Amino acid sequence: MSECGCSSATMLRVCVVLILICLHMCCASSDCTSHDDRDAVSKDEAEKATKLKLGSIALLLVAGGLGVSLPLIGKKIPALQPENDIFFMVKAFAAGVILCTGFVHILPDAFERLSSPCLEDTTAGKFPFAGFVAMLSAMGTLMIDTFATGYYKRQHFSNNSGSKQVNVVEDEEEHAGHVHVHTHASHGHAHGSTEMIRRRIVSQVLEIGIVVHSVIIGISLGASQSIDTIKPLMAALSFHQFFEGLGLGGCISLAELKSKSTVIMATFFSVTAPVGIGIGMGMSSGLGYRKESKEAIMVEGMLNAASAGILIYMSLVDLLAPDFMNPRLQSNLWLHLAAYLSLVLGAASMSLLAIWA
Repeated sequence: MSECGCSSATMLRVCVVLILICLHMCCASSDCTSHDDRDAVSKDEAEKATKLKLGSIALLLVAGGLGVSLPLIGKKIPALQPENDIFFMVKAFAAGVILCTGFVHILPDAFERLSSPCLEDTTAGKFPFAGFVAMLSAMGTLMIDTFATGYYKRQHFSNNSGSKQVNVVEDEEEHAGHVHVHTHASHGHAHGSTEMIRRRIVSQVLEIGIVVHSVIIGISLGASQSIDTIKPLMAALSFHQFFEGLGLGGCISLAELKSKSTVIMATFFSVTAPVGIGIGMGMSSGLGYRKESKEAIMVEGMLNAASAGILIYMSLVDLLAPDFMNPRLQSNLWLHLAAYLSLVLGAASMSLLAIWA
């Protein structure tokens, strides 16, 4: 499965490059507003805001790292093993967090940015790009999900089909009674391999959607000069990163990646929001970044819409649907209800944070 690790690293590199290119586009842009908000901020307030931003970097780093690490550490706890009922509840809670992040946090922001009065005279002001980009993002995620799974599945069968056919022929000639058992065992092994491939693809694509969003919210905090805005954002975004980390960490733990790949993915998520804050601080202090410029509004709105499409698709199709259609869950009414309750609690916890961030 080394190909999965390579594809993960490649996708993450592409994700980072795209974000940096988009941010570069935002730097040399014209303001929508007629004044620079930074002029209204005193030197003393700017220094206090900088201290708060530096504190928020450490806070979000700890919150994100703790959130993504808990499910990975939980693999060592017997009660959280996949064969236990509580495992379904933990996965449902994580999926609820991710689903709410897409619907309540990111998609409304995308609609708000792309519906800005500043864009009335542009194409974005005459077409519902937020929903359109989210739809394309979900469709693109579907294509990546199915094509990647099909690719690795075809590779697996092409590498093993020859030996399987020889084994079946020999069994038919010498031990006809064991053909069914041998074939069934091979099928079970192939199914398990395909399922594991899907889990790895899910974890990698999901990380891309979450990472893009984390960088954006980090930049928003880093570019802000208002102390009254930064203080509540610090607390809200800490919980935000913690719950997002829980959801992502649960998916990474299911993928059963090698220790090195697991550490890389967990670390990458943990540092993206703090890095975004640093980028926002740099841009707002002298790199020509204007948060309310037409280019910045369009880029931020498009990235938010794309992230929303990824997270909504992944949470519904790859996380919730397989579990809630699982015969084990459907045959146990109490487990079914407990999983629904966990889903609602996860979504409710993340929805509550929308009041502040």
